[in-house]
Amino acid sequence: MAEWRTRAEITADVVFFKYASDQAEGEAQEVFIWDLDKTYLDTKFETLKGLYQTALEKAFQKRNVPGTGALVRALRNSWQESHSGREDFPIYFITASFPQMEKKIHEKLNLDGIYPYGIFLKDNLKNLRPKRLWRLTHQIGYKLQALLQLRLHLRDDVRQVLWGDDSEADATIYSLYSDICARRLTEKDLRLVLKSFRVVGNQMETILRLQQEIPENDPVEKIYINLAADTDTEYYTKFGRRTLPTYNTFQTAIDLFQDGRLKPEQVGRVAQDMIQNYGFTKEEFEKSLEDLAKRPALSEKAAEEIVPFLQTEGFVHDNFEFTHRPRQVKSQIGERVFELEGNYEPWVPENVDYLHDYR
Repeated sequence: MAEWRTRAEITADVVFFKYASDQAEGEAQEVFIWDLDKTYLDTKFETLKGLYQTALEKAFQKRNVPGTGALVRALRNSWQESHSGREDFPIYFITASFPQMEKKIHEKLNLDGIYPYGIFLKDNLKNLRPKRLWRLTHQIGYKLQALLQLRLHLRDDVRQVLWGDDSEADATIYSLYSDICARRLTEKDLRLVLKSFRVVGNQMETILRLQQEIPENDPVEKIYINLAADTDTEYYTKFGRRTLPTYNTFQTAIDLFQDGRLKPEQVGRVAQDMIQNYGFTKEEFEKSLEDLAKRPALSEKAAEEIVPFLQTEGFVHDNFEFTHRPRQVKSQIGERVFELEGNYEPWVPENVDYLHDYR
């Protein structure tokens, strides 16, 4: 038996390596879930050659999406500060990498100062056959099953913040996961949607069974989508305002600041990492701020707080001004911003059109 099998929870092609205790998982009121490929790491899974090259990389050779390492460390520090200096951090990763790569991935995360509660990997070797090759890069069923299995590890009232990208339909996966948890779809409609995404057979039945076992509520608080394939942000309006597509990690950090999850200096660490290690410029940061204001996704209050800091630290020009004025907050619970002035799509739609993709 392969060594990794003795350390993992295996259900079909979903392989879970758990590093946290049952108590730690059960106590976490807020959990962060991060897709690894093209969301945290700059991996290339589009071809068999890319998959093979990724498998051969050593831990220190794996490349981050610009700013992601700094962002996760900033979130970790912020969470630890708000939880009386705890040294752990409730974050999970999901990847389509083979379970044989788990040690390299775990080592890479540790090199970045990140010690996850767990990692999901996909047992893809069985798909290296002519009639099953499509399953190598088809992740919807795998990721849905992984998310639902993780849901069983967590408390009933947990809140989840999810990160994905636009290369593997993560917005669809996360929205559908939310709908499955909240029971927004009938079993007939859910079967139809899953079948349209080629989730069939035992995997479909496993997903339906897991739905019966999880609490009947929606744990998803926010969804961030890294636009690795540069999809138009307008496409994501069908998923509601809870789903925020971002062109870079700096935009994500700004929104996390707006929601009270990061402090200005923590946003600054993300920006500094993007300048020093990835060559980002003041003009790119200014364009990112302008884009958030234009959509609109940046509040006047958050802009008035963060822009002077960014100017003082030299991340944007001293004379930077918005062309599109940020809007005032209309709806807020605690530090979380849910609505700005104006008429927009709902926070969470009652019905998402999963069967038609107009990208």
